Amino acid sequence: MVFQYKFDKILQIKEKEKGEALAVYQLAVQKFEEAAEKLYELLKKKEDMESHQSSKLLSGVHVQEIRIHQHFIGNLQKSIEHYQKMVVNARNRMMFYQEKLLEMNIEVKKYEKMKQKDFHIYFEGLKLIEGRQMDDISIQQFMNRESWV
Repeated sequence: MVFQYKFDKILQIKEKEKGEALAVYQLAVQKFEEAAEKLYELLKKKEDMESHQSSKLLSGVHVQEIRIHQHFIGNLQKSIEHYQKMVVNARNRMMFYQEKLLEMNIEVKKYEKMKQKDFHIYFEGLKLIEGRQMDDISIQQFMNRESWV
């Protein structure tokens, strides 16, 4: 007699859904990391531009060059604000998919636990049947000995 879990198909479906949720979560993490890296690069570039402008101001600079730098820094600031929003959205999306993955993981664990309990019950039933068979064999052997004597 082979153990057959009654919810095996459901468990397989849940495991597949968990795998899909994991893939979606990993993609969300990747998008978050890309947005965060781009934001970091822009912030670093702005910082470098501001420090470069400060050093230029100490040595003396034309007004036109200052305007160009300020315009460039202003554009960088707009890009930074855009990427800050992207990072927040990507983080929220990542957290949402992380929660979904956690829910799917819990579902799979529930079905695995039920399978484990069912197997334990099945195994105990086998032990009980085996014990009864051993008792029957012992009784038959005892009866056969009695009839020979």
